Amino acid sequence: MYRKLHTRLKSMVAMACAMVMVVASGQALASVNDGSADRPLRVVLVPADGGTEDGTRKDFQPIFNAVANATGLNFDLRVGQSYGAVVEAMCNGSADIAWFGPVSYLQARALGCADLLAMAVSKGQSVYYSGIFARTDSGIETLQDARGKKLALGDINSTSSFNIPVAMMLREGIDPARDTASVTMAGSHANVLSALAQGLVDIGGASFDSYEKALNAGAIDAKDVRIIAKSAPLPYPPLAIQPNVDPSIKARLQDAFDRVHTLPDITPEQIRGYGGKRVDRYTSEVSEEAMAEVGDMLNAVSRDVKQSILAAGNAR
Repeated sequence: MYRKLHTRLKSMVAMACAMVMVVASGQALASVNDGSADRPLRVVLVPADGGTEDGTRKDFQPIFNAVANATGLNFDLRVGQSYGAVVEAMCNGSADIAWFGPVSYLQARALGCADLLAMAVSKGQSVYYSGIFARTDSGIETLQDARGKKLALGDINSTSSFNIPVAMMLREGIDPARDTASVTMAGSHANVLSALAQGLVDIGGASFDSYEKALNAGAIDAKDVRIIAKSAPLPYPPLAIQPNVDPSIKARLQDAFDRVHTLPDITPEQIRGYGGKRVDRYTSEVSEEAMAEVGDMLNAVSRDVKQSILAAGNAR
């Protein structure tokens, strides 16, 4: 099954063929750091908090500080400019650890650039949800009402602000490129929700974690933006490690992430995951099979579908 998934995921990243060339050469992957003060482990995070450096770093810095104190390893945290940029960083040798969305992880995994490291746990589960949301004044009650409406989606490599919402629409017989009035490629969950709040679009895709964070921050109002559809459970966005990192370093990291909720240098309030949501702990017991299920959900979101949506977004 994994071999078939590998082939399918290569087509998902055809637009990033430059990364494949880098990986094929094998040259960049030879350089990995050891976590010393002079060669800290380079961590690159997907820009889940609206693409802002401060927001995403704020969510993860306390966790990596605690892991650093527990292991003696040093980290250099950065935020990628896009989901694709984080995949590229892992595949061109400029990152040792990454925090991905499931689709981005599968892309990097298929290219030989990433292995699972750890995943957040909340209420005993490592799952989250994608959703489709609409303005209450848009007249949209179900996905079928999306026809002729203005649609917003996030980064094309985002699981829950692009790929899963598109798959949900296709399942209902709705072609996002042809059946909507316009497509706005907003670039992030926060931007999709902001466009809805401002009345710039009628309907959009984002994660439920991002929706709840926007509600709690007052960025959107529940009376203005309603839930139209909720996805099946998705494997939580994972932390991944470059396969060339020394196995002993990986083992030390996994042990520290398993214990991070018990470490003295972090409070329960600081243990955060996707979209800045509080989680209970992290676990290194992560399953490649569970991650591969995301790929199975996305059979219909082909390269042609993505290109047609991008073309519709460029035409607006």
